[in-house]
Amino acid sequence: MQPIYHQIRLRARQIILRHPTPDFYHDHSLADEASKQFFDSSRVIKKLLSFLAGTLENDFGHGLMHAVKVSHDAGTLMVIEARQSGYEEDPLSRLVCLAQTAGLLHDVKRKKKDHSSHAAVHAKKLLKKYPFSAEEINHICAAIQNHEAFKEPIDANSPEGELIANCLYDADKFRWGPDNFHDTLWDMVSYFNPPLAEFVDGYPRGMEKLKSIKVTFRTATGKKYGPEFIDLGLAIGEELFDVIKSEFSAYL
Repeated sequence: MQPIYHQIRLRARQIILRHPTPDFYHDHSLADEASKQFFDSSRVIKKLLSFLAGTLENDFGHGLMHAVKVSHDAGTLMVIEARQSGYEEDPLSRLVCLAQTAGLLHDVKRKKKDHSSHAAVHAKKLLKKYPFSAEEINHICAAIQNHEAFKEPIDANSPEGELIANCLYDADKFRWGPDNFHDTLWDMVSYFNPPLAEFVDGYPRGMEKLKSIKVTFRTATGKKYGPEFIDLGLAIGEELFDVIKSEFSAYL
């Protein structure tokens, strides 16, 4: 990554620190903790993490750190949504496992065109070595195929399958908030290495795309809290754009 981008990334992270943490993590701290405890104690998740540590690349800002964050939040959303739907603890724990597995694997083929379909095919082969039923694997793979924005989702075939898919989608789109300006954007810049003038020229289009995600959240919890993630991202992005145009104008 060009040295100028290291400076801009530092300014972005300074801006992020002045903004609040999304309410989702405060309002649902117990569900968040339950998801993280399951993630840390599950043998299936540990095995997947070991596999992905040597597989996922971070070229597009969608590497292992992104996958873990999505997996955590997908699990948290599942705890919230499944409890509200009346699931008992045993089936709820299994649904958390499926949502977290989908979260870890959703970008495993991120470099491919139509990466969600390629990731779903890859996951189906991989998960045959794991203790999942054929139906559970289908649910995970359908969720992975359905996680891209602005695409018509395929039929998940059951309420559980739809719930897994929706939790994965919303957890992934939470990353379009502050995380986008903390990590993802700079990983992509590092990979593509555009001139600063080209980066600035495309910045407004990126902000419009970010804005458009606000109305796409799928779970009841995502619809309530997701827009705040996006609004925080927009506020950070707008402030950063002003900083780039003022403090780094000599490089344009």
